[in-house]
Amino acid sequence: MPSATAERKSGRLVAKVTAEDKALMERAALLEGCSLERFVVAHSRAAAQKVVRDRKSIRLDARESRRFVQALLAPPRPPTRRFKQALALYRETVIEH
Repeated sequence: MPSATAERKSGRLVAKVTAEDKALMERAALLEGCSLERFVVAHSRAAAQKVVRDRKSIRLDARESRRFVQALLAPPRPPTRRFKQALALYRETVIEH
């Protein structure tokens, strides 16, 4: 994957922030020795990568893992009255093509 700096930047991101937030980000950028744009892009990219990485997989301890497997292997429960009503409404209102 090419680095972010080697890629041609064609996307645009605009955000409205409070004066206080802008001043804080400008100060942080100054402390890191970079422009506000570079600071915001780098830190938001790092935060986005962390969110994606954290949501990519589910970590279960031994007890949670056993419960999950038991739920997968258990026979299905009979549908509830509310489920049957929702299914009937779906079939009435959704048109299949």
